Amino acid sequence: MDFLKRCFVKRPSPEDLADGLETAQEYTARWNSIRIIYYTMFLMSLGFSIILTGVWPYLDKLDPDAGKEFMGWIVSANPVGQMIFSPLVGWWSNRLGSIRLPLLCSLALFSIASGIYSTLELFTSHHKYWMMYSRFLIGVSSASIAVCRSYLSAATKVRERTGAVSMVSLAQTLGFIVGPALQGVVTPLGDHGVPLFRDKLYLNMYTATGWINVVMGIMNFCLFLPFFFKEKRIAAREAMVQQGKESEKETWKALKPDYISAWSLIFAFFILVFNFVFLETLATPLTMDMFAWTKAEALYYMAWVMAVGAIVASATFLTIGPMCKKFPEHNVLLWGGFFLMVLGRAVYIPMSDSPPKLAIPLNDTALHHAEPYVYASNFTEVYSNLTRVGYDEMSTVPVVESVQNIEVLGCPISQEWCKTTKGMTISQFLIGYAFTAIGYPIGVTLITTIFSKILGPRPQGTWMGIMTGSGCLSRALGPVFLSTIYTKLGLYWTFGSTAVMMAATMLWLWLVRDRLIPPEYENPNSGQELQTVTSKKNPNAVDPSELEKLNGNASQILERPEQLEKPS
Repeated sequence: MDFLKRCFVKRPSPEDLADGLETAQEYTARWNSIRIIYYTMFLMSLGFSIILTGVWPYLDKLDPDAGKEFMGWIVSANPVGQMIFSPLVGWWSNRLGSIRLPLLCSLALFSIASGIYSTLELFTSHHKYWMMYSRFLIGVSSASIAVCRSYLSAATKVRERTGAVSMVSLAQTLGFIVGPALQGVVTPLGDHGVPLFRDKLYLNMYTATGWINVVMGIMNFCLFLPFFFKEKRIAAREAMVQQGKESEKETWKALKPDYISAWSLIFAFFILVFNFVFLETLATPLTMDMFAWTKAEALYYMAWVMAVGAIVASATFLTIGPMCKKFPEHNVLLWGGFFLMVLGRAVYIPMSDSPPKLAIPLNDTALHHAEPYVYASNFTEVYSNLTRVGYDEMSTVPVVESVQNIEVLGCPISQEWCKTTKGMTISQFLIGYAFTAIGYPIGVTLITTIFSKILGPRPQGTWMGIMTGSGCLSRALGPVFLSTIYTKLGLYWTFGSTAVMMAATMLWLWLVRDRLIPPEYENPNSGQELQTVTSKKNPNAVDPSELEKLNGNASQILERPEQLEKPS
């Protein structure tokens, strides 16, 4: 039991308490609350990702006439709900002066919406609309992410914030990784599953994910009850001591945020998420077009690529804190985040010596007049019920049998650019993905960190809601906008435009780089203020009269170093 307590309860070091801002018990309670925030961020990401691989077959089972187009609306309902309500929930939290009630309401809504998703079979009609409604409510509940980020800024000291934001970003990344994995774990339940209620409600591989969300949401709800979660804000108190103000409210009201840097970071966050979500959306169709992979092969290999990328991203999150101790945060953001993202887009511009392999329609004309580079891969280890044959074998297969058994691979001739554009190599794709796996975690973490420091110790619910909303807007617009460019104009326009977009944003951040350095506030009476706070918070603090003597001698020592003798 003591071992588990040491693992889960963070104890302060003497250095952590040297500033006298809190006692050891307050330090432990504060970090317990921060770790609950980590779990909440993990759960919100899990709630979005856990259904991504199962939503289409679930929708097709409930309503075969819904179509893949409507599935797109269902998936986008989540970020739309989050985008609309993030600023509102953040503002509500600021008005209350507490995050407990907004988070309890959000988590209750999360569990209810997940329950609706798992009980869609009970509805007699309009299943697709009920599914979209449940995903929209999940998005509304995810607006609590803005409140969590706001509290993290208020509950950490300036020197702790980079590491804490890195861990929050890591928790979100793990949520995106674990979600699809849990969907795979419950797949053995099958399409029919186990009956739960009068042969109308079933626990199957589609509904089990919703019930997992319900259980984890209830657990998270309980963690925010007063017995477990105790709000401990320290950022305003730290700033109050540094400035020598009389109250925390007076402190943050005296600090005016730099609006140019704040809005620059919000825009940079939008561009960064826009580019990342775009790659997630296009990765599978891109590899199918460029490398002539089947659907099964694309899903199989991209699963491995994304898994390795997630490991690289997780390792990158852990290195952000140490890097920022050696280099200024804004430099790490520019050269470790945005520059790598620019390279990741530029690398994707076609460099192959040959054009992509065209997908020629399998009809009599195509079989007799196909181009020499029509291709079918010979990967046999991938699970697939499709017959894979090479070009030379196609002429010996009857036309009807070919159409039924052979998946035509390559770049569709309906995309005109496939006939004139050079292809992409696998090496290009992997190198670009590696740059993204490293650059995105650095960028998204340090944008949030610098943003919170520039805003200062003021309540940040509304501001964090605006930033979260900008990320949601990019998640909604990015895939639609860039998928259209990819289909109509091709690789040069797609990756050229995104590279220019990232480079222009990086240039703007470089121009305002001096504004990205959070101001440091000096207090001429810091010694007196510090000893007052210390005496209140730490019973073992240095005697005030002794501290006053030390402060009185400080200037003499600085002016005349030879007086480093024992005081008379």
